[in-house]
Amino acid sequence: MNKDYNLTYIMGITLVATLGGLLFGYDTAVISGAEKGLEGFFLQATDFQYNKILHGITSSSALIGCVIGGAVSGLFASRFGRRNSLRFSSIMFFLSALGSFYPEFLFFPYGEPSWGLLIAFNFYRIIGGIGIGLASAIVPMYIAEIAPSSIRGTLVSCNQFAIIFGMLVVYFVNYMILGDHTNPIIDKSPEGILSVNAASDPWTIATGWRYMFASGAYVAALFGILLFFVPKTPRYLVLTGQIPEALTVLTKVNGATKAKEILAEIEAASKEKTEKLFAYGVAVVVIGILLSVFQQAIGINAVLYYSPRIFESAGAGDGMMQTVIMGVVNIVFTVIAILTVDKFGRKPLLIIGSIGMAVGAFAVALCDNFGLKGIVPVVSIIVYAAFFMMSWGPICWVLISEIFPNTIRGKAVAIAVAFQWIFNYIVSSTFPPLYDFSPMVAYGLYGIMCVLAAVFVWTRVPETKGKTLEDMNKLWRK
Repeated sequence: MNKDYNLTYIMGITLVATLGGLLFGYDTAVISGAEKGLEGFFLQATDFQYNKILHGITSSSALIGCVIGGAVSGLFASRFGRRNSLRFSSIMFFLSALGSFYPEFLFFPYGEPSWGLLIAFNFYRIIGGIGIGLASAIVPMYIAEIAPSSIRGTLVSCNQFAIIFGMLVVYFVNYMILGDHTNPIIDKSPEGILSVNAASDPWTIATGWRYMFASGAYVAALFGILLFFVPKTPRYLVLTGQIPEALTVLTKVNGATKAKEILAEIEAASKEKTEKLFAYGVAVVVIGILLSVFQQAIGINAVLYYSPRIFESAGAGDGMMQTVIMGVVNIVFTVIAILTVDKFGRKPLLIIGSIGMAVGAFAVALCDNFGLKGIVPVVSIIVYAAFFMMSWGPICWVLISEIFPNTIRGKAVAIAVAFQWIFNYIVSSTFPPLYDFSPMVAYGLYGIMCVLAAVFVWTRVPETKGKTLEDMNKLWRK
């Protein structure tokens, strides 16, 4: 195994790239702290009745952009390059943060909720979602195409660490912004109509959620600036005929001797660059899609997006503080995945994680069924999230970035990521009404999906530990 790589240079590149992952986590999880204030704000509209279905759609609207960004990521990565695509995503992040903070810009009076303002707010969230969708597909691809095969799993997993760290940061930022203020109290009439209780904190409804969304603009600007200091990936450079430039990057990463050997492998694989999506059979594409589908169908984002509300419903008291604690636990378990993915392999971690998540989800469902509140359901939710973070969180992205042959990777990754965001949206937008109907049904369903995910990985997913990206061509040729 080659260890003559320039670790300092690789880690510098990875650190910049994973800022895209941090923004991914930040922008998707910011809604967890803002959604109650946002709900209170739009419940005050006089030209339409805001309800749980609209709130589910609004809270998840960024995911519509994620589907779009994921779907076009292959086209962007191939036509404009991995690095330029990430630059574009940073612009989308920045515009979304400012637009979500001030959706009234140019067209609406400040602080007056209306149907038109709701559409404008969702538009800005969708713009951010496009940035997330692009980053979610291209950051792992970028890192995988730079990294030596012996540490590729670890480095790509660093992106998941950045995602979870971004979530932890925004949980803490939301907590600090909320400060001594409180989330609004939402009343429900016998007819099912929602309204804001008169005792609710007006600052949270009018202003708090705005600051939460605006905070992401600083990270987006930093990401965009730092992307001017990293190289294009050698595989993209070869595919676009820039062989000397590719050799330069490979030499900086692997040393002169190993660089020539890797370049020869990349050039050999790139000669088949016109292959169609199913040139290696249907199985590889379907497996990639199902990895994405199961990562979302197991329900994790229902917890990540609505955690304060869930913890308060479970009897945790301060839901925002419990969310911060969960974020810290998630970081620890993500580190476990990073340290073990290249030692134990991808499949064992996915199977163990699926079983652990199933136990946590079924425990939450049983607690709701028997009316048990307090420490047991809270710990069960944290266990459920923790096992995701040491398995499906990072490992799914590792597999998606490496399982596809070079000659179809851009298109195949785009399709897999698009499916991921489609199912993310389905799960996240249906969670509020489903949870309102029955938490037991919601978490029982997620537990069943965790069991099915374990069976799928055990029976269908190949192990990719230690294989080069060029080895994927040979694996699927068989």
